[in-house]
Amino acid sequence: MLFADALQLALRAVTAQRLRSFLTLLGIAVGIAAVILLTSIGEGIHRFVLGEFTQFGTNVIGVHPGKTKTGGHPPSGLPSSARPLSLDDARSLERLANVIAVTPIVRGNAEVEGNGRTRRTLVSGVNANLPQVFRSTVQSGQFLPADDESSARAFVVLGSKLRNELFGSENPLGQRLRIGGLHFRVIGVMAPKGQFLGIDLDDTAFIPAARAQELFNREGVDEINIAAVEGVPSALVASAIKERMLARHGREDFTIITQEEMLKTLSNILNVLTMAVGALGGISLLVGGVGIVTIMTIAVAERTGEIGLLVALGAPRRTILLLFLGEAVALSAFGGFLGLLLGFGLAQAIHFALPALPVHTPFSFVLLAEGVAIAIGLAAGVLPARRAARLDPVEALRTE
Repeated sequence: MLFADALQLALRAVTAQRLRSFLTLLGIAVGIAAVILLTSIGEGIHRFVLGEFTQFGTNVIGVHPGKTKTGGHPPSGLPSSARPLSLDDARSLERLANVIAVTPIVRGNAEVEGNGRTRRTLVSGVNANLPQVFRSTVQSGQFLPADDESSARAFVVLGSKLRNELFGSENPLGQRLRIGGLHFRVIGVMAPKGQFLGIDLDDTAFIPAARAQELFNREGVDEINIAAVEGVPSALVASAIKERMLARHGREDFTIITQEEMLKTLSNILNVLTMAVGALGGISLLVGGVGIVTIMTIAVAERTGEIGLLVALGAPRRTILLLFLGEAVALSAFGGFLGLLLGFGLAQAIHFALPALPVHTPFSFVLLAEGVAIAIGLAAGVLPARRAARLDPVEALRTE
């Protein structure tokens, strides 16, 4: 039998029972649409989260007090034998090879008073290198000058949101602020940066690290962030940092986290979550597969006489098998195509209605979904097709 004739017979069998065929392929379409929709949302969230991290660059290395393998950061208020990180530690790391810039960070919450208004917000003690380390830009004025920590001037740089809350449309440069019990002069405003891990970077006041230690009564710093040269393996720079810190502290009472390691771990976790939500949508594909098995079994019973006639006319049993498999694949392929249109349309509609919700449908997902639909059709059509191919022609003709 020619391929064109076989294809025509399969399509004719599908269109002969239009309502039944439509309901069958609808089961596949709903399953494919669910997979496309859920994986699109999962992939969109994946890209959004990685984008949030990479906006600060992929060459950032963080040094944190305490060893993670032996308990990590000590609980707040409890004594710890771990030596705190210091401003001297940060200065010593600046002299390492392949290091562009280093900034210590001291974080805390305090009331900021200025222009007759008060707002409690995050205060970050840093140095002049923060814009270079975290790829931040100053919108107006300037960032903190490169003063010596022991004599750092009482300057403050405001996040864009904090500036709007305190000064509105007024120019804040040169204005005096009171943070906690200390007085500062505004010398700059940062460009909007958005939120990162729940921290509103625009609702932050940046002051010199030594002044933050005085403000929050801290001896050490919360962390030290290092920007390495692009193209140099982070592991190489991290090894040099570890060697220097061991020489200063005498033991490994610190934790080094590279941006590359964090992104790799995060990417693996997000990939698992994307596959998990895709698998949940795939459950409905099983229902569609059961529907194809049911319909094809009914089709074999209804067309027993036709099968007997084909065999009596000399059609090989392999041809009978391929005819019914082709019919099952046609149903699943059409259903898969309909599901792709439905899933992609729903994903774009959700993105249009909720622009804040990231949605992305990779082309590889589209090809994979259609391939899965065809594979389900093949798997679901095997048993009914084998049954049709094994029918005895004489017995089959008697059913006419």
